Amino acid sequence: MLTKKQKELLLFIHDRMQDGEIAPSFDEMREALGLKSKSGIHRLITGLVERGYLERLPNRARALEVKRLPEGSAIGKNTPSSKLAQTAIMASNMQSIPMYGRIAAGSPIEAIRDENGSLDIPPTIIGNGEHYALEVDGDSMINAGINHGDIVIIKKTDSVRDGDIIVALVDGEEVTLKRLKRDKGNIILIPENNEYSDQIYSPEQVQIQGKLASLMRTYH
Repeated sequence: MLTKKQKELLLFIHDRMQDGEIAPSFDEMREALGLKSKSGIHRLITGLVERGYLERLPNRARALEVKRLPEGSAIGKNTPSSKLAQTAIMASNMQSIPMYGRIAAGSPIEAIRDENGSLDIPPTIIGNGEHYALEVDGDSMINAGINHGDIVIIKKTDSVRDGDIIVALVDGEEVTLKRLKRDKGNIILIPENNEYSDQIYSPEQVQIQGKLASLMRTYH
C-alpha cells in the first residue's frame, strides 16, 4: 500500500510523461507536492522503486520509468500501447506472500501464529524459495539499516550461516530478528544497536525460522 504522498508523486510523474519520455525535475516534483526540500522527493522515489512502481534507468537524464500504477488509478488516454502492455505484465508478475504481524527488533515478543493478510511484491527482489513478511517492532537492528515500522521479507529456511540476519523462535514462545553467531556450542543473537546486549542461548532453545531476504520501507 502506498502513502498519500507516494501515490501523488507517482501519478504526477505518470501524467507529466504522457507526452514525452522525460520525467519532471526534482524541483518540479517538490513544488507539485508542496514539499520544502528535494530530500523528501528522494525518499518517496526510493520507496516507489522498492515497491516496483518506478524503475531507475541507468545512463539517462531524469532516468525514471513508471512500471505500474496504484490499483484503481486510471491510465491516461495518451499512454503508448507498449507502456500499457508493460504495466499489465508487471501487475500480473507480482508475487503474493503472507504477512505475519510484527517481529521484535528489541526484546523478543510473543510468537507469531496468525496470518494478517498478504503482501504483493516484485519477484525479482526475493528470488526463489518460500517467503513471508513481518513488520519490525523496535530499534535493535538500526545499524543494519532496519528501522521500526519497516517490512522485512524473510526466506523460510533453517540453513543459515554466521552473520546472517535471522528470525529466531526462542523457547518455542518468543520470536526476534537478530544477527546469528555460533560460539562454543551456544547460539548468540546479536543486535545491531549498541544500546542492546547479545542474547545467548543453548541450541535447544532456538529454532531458526528463516533469514532476511529483502526489506521494504514506507516514507511518510
